[in-house]
Amino acid sequence: MKQRVTKIRLEASQSENLILFGIVSHDPDYKLSLTLNKKFGISLKHSAPITIQDDFGNAHSFSRFTTSEMPSDNEVVYTLMSNRLGSLFMLKNLKNIDYLFYIHNLENNHLKLKIPAVLREMENIDAVFTIDTKTLDDNSLPFLFQ
Repeated sequence: MKQRVTKIRLEASQSENLILFGIVSHDPDYKLSLTLNKKFGISLKHSAPITIQDDFGNAHSFSRFTTSEMPSDNEVVYTLMSNRLGSLFMLKNLKNIDYLFYIHNLENNHLKLKIPAVLREMENIDAVFTIDTKTLDDNSLPFLFQ
């Protein structure tokens, strides 16, 4: 029996307030989160993982660290999420990315421009990519907003 595919469209307000970076790093997620905490003066904490089902109905959990579990409307929230789980990927279009680092509600344009440079300077990060959520077409993208 063929499964139906449901496409979910992001509302403009969700993706407009999101800055998304792809990070390539061989460090484990907890170590990378500690380094980000020190560098940005934030407090990423392990939170509930994001669980998705593969094409065969098997559930897979991707680790997530965030500064707020239940953010208010205007609160700036930093999140680090694993994009790779063995041979599986949260965002399948970004198979060269190990982690997704994204920020909701950051209004400081100067800081927005500095973040990629700061990430690239970090020793445990091999590469950083700024990802445009408007052009990224991936079925798992709505999971970033959970």
